[in-house]
Amino acid sequence: MPGLLLETLRGHRGTQAPMWLMRQAGRYLPEYRALRSEKGGFLDLVYDADAAAEVTIQPIRRFGFDGAILFSDILIVPHAMGQNLEFLAGEGPRLSPRLLDAALEGLEAAPQHLEAIYRTVAKVKAQLGPETTLLGFAGSPWTVATYMVAGEGSRDQHETRAMAYRDPPAFQAIIDAIAAVTVEYLGGQIEAGAEAVQLFDSWSGTLAPSEFERWVIAPNAAITAAVKARYPGVPVIGFPKGAGEKLTAYARETGVDALGIDETIDPVWAARELPAGMPVQGNIDPLLLLAGGEALDREAVHILECFADRPHVFNLGHGIGQFTPIDHVEQLIATVRGWRG
Repeated sequence: MPGLLLETLRGHRGTQAPMWLMRQAGRYLPEYRALRSEKGGFLDLVYDADAAAEVTIQPIRRFGFDGAILFSDILIVPHAMGQNLEFLAGEGPRLSPRLLDAALEGLEAAPQHLEAIYRTVAKVKAQLGPETTLLGFAGSPWTVATYMVAGEGSRDQHETRAMAYRDPPAFQAIIDAIAAVTVEYLGGQIEAGAEAVQLFDSWSGTLAPSEFERWVIAPNAAITAAVKARYPGVPVIGFPKGAGEKLTAYARETGVDALGIDETIDPVWAARELPAGMPVQGNIDPLLLLAGGEALDREAVHILECFADRPHVFNLGHGIGQFTPIDHVEQLIATVRGWRG
């Protein structure tokens, strides 16, 4: 029997909402910190299949979430496309050569980086029971492109946005190349055991509406169509963070099976405006989980009530924070699992 999460992503609504948390495998867990200190750098951990599988399973072992999300990073794709990737302490990821200064055609593919992730997926799948859905993921082309072009993250992605306006054909080539690798990457994860996949578009909120259509909706629609053609039973979750009112167009036009919404979206609005029957995932504020208390319980129940008439996966509006107390996570789990719609 499929797990509750997989059934919900396929459009079935039960009396209980399945639950997982973005970044649930990570720095807020003492067992993760212990393993990270043993392994050293972040990429050393990601590319060690045994260690990455252990990290993926840690929150399942501790909390019994309905979904296990692969421990990896969205920048594995540009690394596999030929950019050098490093994570600098206190500064975040760096990619070189950045595509503001170098041609896409000059990159030399390194597919072995993808193969390492597939080994992790297979190891996790072998350790999970049927009640726990294994989620794979990739970054969406726009968000991945912002790092490839600028070589690092930024608050407003101004260099990438300017390039997209200045030279649309060159930027389209970057988007298309990322999309092509992403389809193969998600396919490899599914072949290794992933039962559903999520497309993270962390920086979609900085785009004007016409640019959102071209650089977010169009490539995500192409990826979703390709994945569903090959693997029709595997749900695709789209998560365009910061999309706001553009969510409705994204939901209609990309073909995703389920829609992740961030903490800035009013669940009352989302329940009313998003396509009827479409599974929704989200959307409590990670900072409210950090704060805890009665407000956390109230908001969790409010979200559950808002989505009571459609398939709903309870989650955060973005990733769990590093300093989130374990007992707050346990409090949230108790509230969600104690509620019946």
